[in-house]
Amino acid sequence: MRVWIVFLLCLAGHAMAAPTEEEVIVEEPVTEEPVVEEVEVGANPVQIETGEFDEAIEVVEDVVAENPCLNHHCKKGKVCEVDESNTPMCVCQDPSTCPAAVGEFEHVCGTDNKTYDSSCHFFATKCTLEGTKKGHKLHLDYIGSCKFIEPCMDTELNEFPLRMRDWLKNVLVTLYERDEDNNLLTEKQKLRVKKIYENEKRLQAGDHSLDLLAHDFEKNYNMYIFPVHWQFGQLDQHPVDGYLTHTELAPLRAPLIPMEHCTTRFFEQCDADNDKYIALEEWATCFGIKDQDVDKDLVL
Repeated sequence: MRVWIVFLLCLAGHAMAAPTEEEVIVEEPVTEEPVVEEVEVGANPVQIETGEFDEAIEVVEDVVAENPCLNHHCKKGKVCEVDESNTPMCVCQDPSTCPAAVGEFEHVCGTDNKTYDSSCHFFATKCTLEGTKKGHKLHLDYIGSCKFIEPCMDTELNEFPLRMRDWLKNVLVTLYERDEDNNLLTEKQKLRVKKIYENEKRLQAGDHSLDLLAHDFEKNYNMYIFPVHWQFGQLDQHPVDGYLTHTELAPLRAPLIPMEHCTTRFFEQCDADNDKYIALEEWATCFGIKDQDVDKDLVL
């Protein structure tokens, strides 16, 4: 009897330890998990997307590295190129690579009395002449095709500042008359010009004799101080540094060339120290303004 009881207990224990059919079915998906390993081999969308993104970043970096000239700026007449080590450097532009001029209005005249198709052609040519005597003397003279200009006589050179002062004063008065809402002048400038405009002693615009211009400058000297300073400030723009270069004087030559043929010689004479720059003090002296009346605040 004891033997049978022990035998039955052994069977019951074995039955309890054996898995049921339900449990076997539940475990079947576990045996199929290797499918995940197949995705890892090359079908995992997360892995593919990440790999492509990383590769795209590398491509962008390569493009930037191959174009170091993108953020490298060169002055007029030069273009950026890279050397053997892929380092950007500025070299003279070939004038033949400049865009073709659309019309004659793009033409410029150099101090060599030669007409260039555009400012691009001019500065590229000037760059190729760097280090030479001709290149040192070559500057942009004025906008437009070169015109025939008679030689400036010494007597005419002495008369030039008288006409120039009168012209500058009349330009300011004209701007004041037309400047209602056009913002041609600042409020501070308007106040200064208003004093000139309302002054009954002001010499009206006209074709006056040199004697009359000289007499008016001596009699109404204060009327000419601001116009001379104002014109200096208008020209000193590239950059604003208190000095006028030959190029900065070019816009003033354009309207004056038809009237006066001593412009270039006059401006060369203004450069008293011959450093190729005209300081405010030199500019004022050229127009007869006294040293004590030179004021940098008036050019603003």
